[in-house]
Amino acid sequence: MKAHERAANIALAGLTLAPLVVKVDPNVNVILTACLTVYVGCYRSVKPTPPSETMSNEHAMRFPIVGSAMLLSLFLLFKFLSKDLVNAVLTCYFFVLGIIALSATLLPAIKRFLPKHWNEDFIAWHLPYFHSVSVEFTKSQVVASIPGTFFCIWYASKKHWLANNILGIAFCIQGIEMLSLGSFKTGAILLGGLFIYDIFWVFFTPVMVSVAKSFDAPIKLLFPTSDAARPFSMLGLGDIVIPGIFVALALRFDVSRGKDNCYFRSAFLGYSVGLILTIIVMNWFQAAQPALLYIVPGVVGFVAAHCLWNGEVKPLLEYDESKMAAESSSSDEKPEKKVE
Repeated sequence: MKAHERAANIALAGLTLAPLVVKVDPNVNVILTACLTVYVGCYRSVKPTPPSETMSNEHAMRFPIVGSAMLLSLFLLFKFLSKDLVNAVLTCYFFVLGIIALSATLLPAIKRFLPKHWNEDFIAWHLPYFHSVSVEFTKSQVVASIPGTFFCIWYASKKHWLANNILGIAFCIQGIEMLSLGSFKTGAILLGGLFIYDIFWVFFTPVMVSVAKSFDAPIKLLFPTSDAARPFSMLGLGDIVIPGIFVALALRFDVSRGKDNCYFRSAFLGYSVGLILTIIVMNWFQAAQPALLYIVPGVVGFVAAHCLWNGEVKPLLEYDESKMAAESSSSDEKPEKKVE
């Protein structure tokens, strides 16, 4: 065999054996992951009956104050205590929360393959020596907790960014699915307060950025970069859950009226545009940005413009899930009329 033919064969062999590596820009990863998480969480929030407990206007007003107190407390903990000690305690805490969140996220898929009575029959477990404290669960929930437990063990031992992200996504899906704003008025109050909260703690103090970098727990999504000075692009879970519950409210509003996701599309588009704008500005200035500065006007603005265009401001502002839940429960309690 001639030398050039051997060289060609070696090159061809190297080409066929080389692994296929698809590199995706971390900024694209941030946008796609956050948007997909919001989309899944919103559709999982649509239930046969409205949520029984919803956030009130007072709770929405207090939320930024409570959040600020918690953020400042974490900042002081990292400043005056050992970072390793604080993160060890937080790892234990999120280990338990992670099992619960992953189990709840996997449960709908696992239930399909289990006997019906495993999904419906509850088992009551009483805490030893404190028999008044009890926990109810089904066999299906126990089965769902098995993969969640093994996954959390992997996360706690390796702290891999992918394990962090999967846990973070589970937290976000559960948050969007379970939390209810109740009305668009409450949602506007909450998003407006957190809009100011995010701007203050990112632009006017080092607290938010310091806690985000020190906090070694799945409270943010991480995506590796090729920049040694900034090894990860990150997005806080609050930037997914908080606007996500507003987008989910828009979807349930559409479902309640039997419309084809009109306002959900506007809210979801507003979230996507706000998130993309956050990434653009962050890369332009090479500095951390308060994502809610761009996401809140996007979500609220797109929904507001849509309802003004349709002339449906009144029905949107009058929508209240707590009233719907009360009406649903009262109608269920009414005895059926006997037909003779």
